[in-house]
Amino acid sequence: MSRKTIAGGVLAAMALTLVVVAVADAHDMFLMPVRYYLEPNAATLVRVLNGTFSKSENSIGRSRLADVAVVGPAGRTRLDTAQWSVKGDTSTFELKATAAGTYVLGVSTKPNFIALSAKDFNSYLEEDGIPDVLNARRKDGEMGKPARERYSKHVKALVQVGSTRSATALTPLGYPAELVPMANPYGLKLGDTLSVRTFVLGKPAAGQLVQYGGRQLSGSNIAQQETRSDANGVARIKVAGAGVWYIKFVNMVRVSGDTVDYESRWATLTFQVR
Repeated sequence: MSRKTIAGGVLAAMALTLVVVAVADAHDMFLMPVRYYLEPNAATLVRVLNGTFSKSENSIGRSRLADVAVVGPAGRTRLDTAQWSVKGDTSTFELKATAAGTYVLGVSTKPNFIALSAKDFNSYLEEDGIPDVLNARRKDGEMGKPARERYSKHVKALVQVGSTRSATALTPLGYPAELVPMANPYGLKLGDTLSVRTFVLGKPAAGQLVQYGGRQLSGSNIAQQETRSDANGVARIKVAGAGVWYIKFVNMVRVSGDTVDYESRWATLTFQVR
């Protein structure tokens, strides 16, 4: 076998690896505290799952971070990135809660890029809850076109410290994509409906597909469901059971006159209901 053939094989393998990594890195990201209920002056590890709700496929390095915020009764602070730990496929940081109240944790990443074949991009749109773009590609006869995408992820979690529920739960962090509850989820009773507002670039996102589900305290899954935000960007989520819940959306738009074909902004929110 010639050196040229070997080199070509190595380059092809590297390209395939990059595509696989890119596809994996395009999945959801969630903030998952080990404990959602704390006593004052306690701490909990916060895992960053970059992949699915139950498993992280890739860690997030410090260079990717645009913001790591903690909002508590004393106001908003920015986490020192030196406290951001990367081990294997999972990133972590520690929340040290002091006063009682509801805390908002937020992580926002800088934009990244992926380039996918038409087949991989279409599959990704179908699997990750982006049907509007998939339908537009089908309507415009673009199902056979590859795609280059710019994406960023903006994730939040709510942690309850002590018994005092505070309005900090409703605090927007100003991220490019964001889910902001309109009532404190820690005041919910089973069967209640939680209204959340979807924001993209600071404006309510009307007609946005929103997905939600979770995991029961027993470990069983809470089946994923979906809804659409109304004209004011408000989605309504019925919290039917106890457990850790997630709400998420992906806002993707076609762009022109750019180095990419699409830009997406991902948002998730997690909390626990007893």
